[in-house]
Amino acid sequence: MAVTGLLALLLLLGLRGEMAFALGGGPPVDVGELNGLTPERLVGNSWVRAEGTLAQRVVRYSRPLDSDHYRLAPIEGNPRIWVELREPADADGAYFVAPASFVGRAVRADAAGLRYGALTEAAQATGQALPNDAWLLIDGESPASTRWVLGLGALLLAFAGFNLIGLARLMRPIRDVPPSTEPDAT
Repeated sequence: MAVTGLLALLLLLGLRGEMAFALGGGPPVDVGELNGLTPERLVGNSWVRAEGTLAQRVVRYSRPLDSDHYRLAPIEGNPRIWVELREPADADGAYFVAPASFVGRAVRADAAGLRYGALTEAAQATGQALPNDAWLLIDGESPASTRWVLGLGALLLAFAGFNLIGLARLMRPIRDVPPSTEPDAT
């Protein structure tokens, strides 16, 4: 029980950035052209609108338990900003044309969350390593589309609480019960 309670808390900790993003709202912030944008102008875990041209080095990948395919590419002329695009289900991969306008979550690549843990390996498939200070623009991700993570967070918190309270109840000493003073019925 202690191990599963601790694992639930660790998973909850790993989802904290996505949960903070899900609580946001309002319109996306327009950051302009990504080709000349310095990452210092970006605010972590924010909803942004931007324009830019993707570099020709693109990697196509999928995630476990997800039927969608994704593309990851750096911005042409700005290797510190990368964009992840969801590929439409009916798109033919060979003829996919990437958009030049993006609306999504801007986050440092190393703080993107559990779903993006394999980005470093995916980026290496482009022949270019993901810089340590790289930013990721996750196209199509909005605060409203990530609100499911709040329910998952509540479930993990309840699961951890159930396990830790149950463990505390199991570990408490048993009180001595005085012998019964009633006569034996046999």
